[in-house]
Amino acid sequence: MHFKALALALTAGALALPATAQFAKPEDAIKYRQGALRVMGHHFGHIGAMVNGKAPFDAKAAQADAEVVAALAALPWAGFGPGTDQGVPTKAKPEVWSDHAKFEEHAQKLQAETPKLLAAARTGNLDQIKAAFGPTANSCKACHDSFRNR
Repeated sequence: MHFKALALALTAGALALPATAQFAKPEDAIKYRQGALRVMGHHFGHIGAMVNGKAPFDAKAAQADAEVVAALAALPWAGFGPGTDQGVPTKAKPEVWSDHAKFEEHAQKLQAETPKLLAAARTGNLDQIKAAFGPTANSCKACHDSFRNR
């Protein structure tokens, strides 16, 4: 099962660059970004549960989850193009488009932190994962605080 999730994430990553051209309608882009963020959040949540002692630590599972998070970290941003501020219900604030430079800065920060989390997960050492998890989680939170409605 892990291999299938990783293969899917890597395939999706390979398609990320031309993704904007693939959206026939703004609604398609919105659904794309929501799906990528949902899957990334799901796997990030598994790591968080282990880091916070809410789930038993499983080094192999933490690494598998970190691989998916790192692979997906580049994907959602193509779904925030022009016209994607409306069409289907979304939690994105208008500031995503009005302060897009700051939004992109947050996206880049997440993309810079996820490889560090993956590197830590590959060690199998919970303390190293905890050390990398905090900055990665903070990059998520900073973006959500500025650009996501609750």
